[in-house]
Amino acid sequence: MINVEIRRPRIEDRNELHSHFKIVITDTFIKEGIGNLLEDLNDEILTKEKYLESDFESGGEKRHFLIALYDNKIIGSIAYGPANNLICNLTNNAFKDLVEVGTVFVHPDYQRMGVGNKLLNKMYSTLKSKGIEEFCLDSGYKNAQIIWKKKFGEPDYLLKDYWDKGSHHMIWRVRVEELE
Repeated sequence: MINVEIRRPRIEDRNELHSHFKIVITDTFIKEGIGNLLEDLNDEILTKEKYLESDFESGGEKRHFLIALYDNKIIGSIAYGPANNLICNLTNNAFKDLVEVGTVFVHPDYQRMGVGNKLLNKMYSTLKSKGIEEFCLDSGYKNAQIIWKKKFGEPDYLLKDYWDKGSHHMIWRVRVEELE
């Protein structure tokens, strides 16, 4: 496990975070075998950039990011904010009042070194300090789904073949106290 600093992003981190999103999302799409879906890939990057702007504009009230740094370089990110439209639609609005934890990205060179766990643990304490007891999380990425199933068990919603044959979408509802 490497020693990382976890903190809130600053305006001067914007460009490096945009680069981080591009690197990690591109790598994820390639590893998922969907690297050819350039429009979807670009949409995903732009969505994360908009989430970051929402954090900066609201002082962390609408979206709240945390970043992981190693050697003063951003190697990870995580955020919470309102449940996305996909979660709301697919759960029939059952999760519309929950915050969503997402944008959990670790640079490919630093994956499987505990960075994601450190970001998650800091996010749990952040949520708890704000009186947030539950959150939701979703994923259509097969590799991420394996990790989330290990951490949170079977998803509350499993949408088989949602993206394509064999490509499911999963949504979890998680109680923060169960993670401590």
